[in-house]
Amino acid sequence: MGAGAQLSVTDMRRAMRHPVEQPVIGEHRQLGDVHLHIANISAHGFMATGQSPLTRGDRVVIRLPVIGRIEAHLIWLTEERAGYQFERIIRLDDFTKLIDALQPNPRLRAAR
Repeated sequence: MGAGAQLSVTDMRRAMRHPVEQPVIGEHRQLGDVHLHIANISAHGFMATGQSPLTRGDRVVIRLPVIGRIEAHLIWLTEERAGYQFERIIRLDDFTKLIDALQPNPRLRAAR
């Protein structure tokens, strides 16, 4: 038996997410530019807050520091939040650089 703490799947998902405050403009095929506000991000996707004109399954292309253009599709949606999954996983070294760019204040970054 391992000596470390056993994390549930939900805890592991939370541990991989980094809180950020990042406005982005998503490019949607029919709607054109869509303003999103990223509240947290992982190598697999992000959560946006605020009202969304999109519906589940919609795809947008966003531009992130370090990463550049990346496509994401809307997985879940509530009145004030939306969860997006990236079309590809961001490599760990690029993701670390992205977090450093989005969170220049070291106090806001998760301990690595």
